[in-house]
Amino acid sequence: MIVSKNWLKEYVALPMSVEELTDRLTLTGLNLEGVENIGDDIAIDLEVTSNRPDCLGHIGVAREISVLWQQELKKPTAAPDSVGPEIAKQTSVAVECPDLCPRYTARVICGVKIGPSPEWLANRLRSVGIAVINNVVDISNYVMLESGQPLHTFDFAKLIGQKIIVRPSKPGEKFEAINHQSYELQPGTCVIADAKRAIALGGVMGGADTEVSESTTDLLIEAADFAPLSVRNTARRLNLPSPSSYRFERGVDPEGIDWASRRCCQLILELAGGELCEGVIDIGEPVAAHEPIKLRFTEVPRILGIEIPAETVGNILIELGCQETHTCDHCIKVIPPTWRADLTREIDLIEEIARIHGYEQIPEDAGVKMVVSTRSREDRVLEQVRDVMVATGFYEAITISAVDRSLVEKFQPWSNAEPLSVSTPVLRRADCLRQTLLPSLLTSRRTNEKLSNAVIELFEIANVYLPQSGELPDQRRMLALTSGGTFPELKGVIELLVKSIAPGQRIETSASDAPLFDAGRGSQLMLGDRVLGFLGEVSQWGLDQFELRGSTSVAELDLGVLIDAAVPIRRVTKLSPYPPVGRDLNLVVDEQVRWADLEKIVLSESGELLEGIAFQETYRDAKRLGTGKKSLLFSIQLRSSEGTLTNEQADTVREQIVAKVVKQLGGELRA
Repeated sequence: MIVSKNWLKEYVALPMSVEELTDRLTLTGLNLEGVENIGDDIAIDLEVTSNRPDCLGHIGVAREISVLWQQELKKPTAAPDSVGPEIAKQTSVAVECPDLCPRYTARVICGVKIGPSPEWLANRLRSVGIAVINNVVDISNYVMLESGQPLHTFDFAKLIGQKIIVRPSKPGEKFEAINHQSYELQPGTCVIADAKRAIALGGVMGGADTEVSESTTDLLIEAADFAPLSVRNTARRLNLPSPSSYRFERGVDPEGIDWASRRCCQLILELAGGELCEGVIDIGEPVAAHEPIKLRFTEVPRILGIEIPAETVGNILIELGCQETHTCDHCIKVIPPTWRADLTREIDLIEEIARIHGYEQIPEDAGVKMVVSTRSREDRVLEQVRDVMVATGFYEAITISAVDRSLVEKFQPWSNAEPLSVSTPVLRRADCLRQTLLPSLLTSRRTNEKLSNAVIELFEIANVYLPQSGELPDQRRMLALTSGGTFPELKGVIELLVKSIAPGQRIETSASDAPLFDAGRGSQLMLGDRVLGFLGEVSQWGLDQFELRGSTSVAELDLGVLIDAAVPIRRVTKLSPYPPVGRDLNLVVDEQVRWADLEKIVLSESGELLEGIAFQETYRDAKRLGTGKKSLLFSIQLRSSEGTLTNEQADTVREQIVAKVVKQLGGELRA
């Protein structure tokens, strides 16, 4: 928000230097972006946060200054003379979409003379970077920059039927804006229309058909309130940002709408002449009364760490525009002003006290009682997940939640439902909420390949959105990984992750035939009786879909399952002082036997003596092993905590494993 120093002086005295002014405003939340000398004026660029739309006008900034320096705020009067006919006989307004336009006011002025603006008005607009058009348009811009309330003036003679209809746009409806570009509107867009056509986009921009020109003699002045979300969606969808949309997106003062309308009419009568029709058309519900907010005086020192007299606390709130409804020895109750929609709780009032009293008045060593917050189970597990991923050489990636529909169709492990669509694409064609993180992560991998990055080990922790009929989407937090390693290598990373977070739990696998995975190299992962996720090496089809040059493995885990299985408190186990004993096994089994089946037997037959199992290799030779056979070579390490294992004990465990493999899997020990 650019404000003019000379303009500010019309509302409040400025006895301080520009440096002092900007420093104090910065300390109270209006950060300085820059200062520029423009003729005999100074333009001050202030950063206005989204919760302070009241400071998007000069009066709002002047109000802040008046409170900080204890100066009188001089707000102009707005009492135009109405000498024309009744407005109800001249025009009518109908609001068909009160959810998009909660309030709409209209006034009519007849017999104006369009011409150049006086020098003082033109200089005010130039000082803040606004183009000078003509006296009427310039006045509407002036009042917007003065009060923060956008307005629009229509050439009344060009309104077909001399009426205003605020309605949703129709399918395929087109609109020509004042920039003389045509736009096709999505159904449901809030438009201001006359009897036949859309003549403005509600809260965004006026139309070329009814813009004020040199031939204009009669005006309809619009001052309204439009739903912030509707304005934001329209402006972004059509790429039509404007000073009006910027303010409506953040919310306007409902009590300031009529004041801005009267102020605009008063200036038009003074600078362009004409007669104001008697009365105003005001469509909308009355402004809802704010509930009083209670501030306990004891909370001020408890939170800020310093004592502030109760009288000072009350004065600050009243000077900010709050209406006092109750005060006693221990509390004060106030109703916040309509221009401060951000004041809803006791802590909001305490923040205002600190801001105006001065943060610099709070010593660095102020004694503020603090209670250490307890991290949730989810937070602790996610921290562990990140630690393991980084320790195993992965880099964290962050991708957007919306993707191209074509990416959704490439891999749908969690749901086959149609993806949820967003009304405004986040990026080009990114209009669907993702149901899996893997397509986004593989797209990031492709980008890294194009940049010739040698190592591309990525993980992402984010939400996916699974549609549910008639309900909000099932929102799940996932961990996705992409690696240049093989299936067993990535499986090892996942096993390490599970072992670190849920010791004692083991992953079981079953085959997955998803086209993204290479045949025989894709698995569904189970943790107990719940689906933990999916793991696989990307097939040639998958590599082609994502334009990847090198082989890659991917995995996606449902972190909700892992969080539920997590062991937050670890138990220390005493290390065995006795040496381990190793045995190698080479077992011939049928081709369809999976390593997971064999591993399960090893675990059950070894019992507590098993310290580790390591897969070595798979060997295939039809002449030596037979058709449809393969040899699985692996080693086991055994250790006892009670004494040194003998060769006989180790051999017994090995023989039990071999016997169980022969019985259950039809395998045999290779000589």
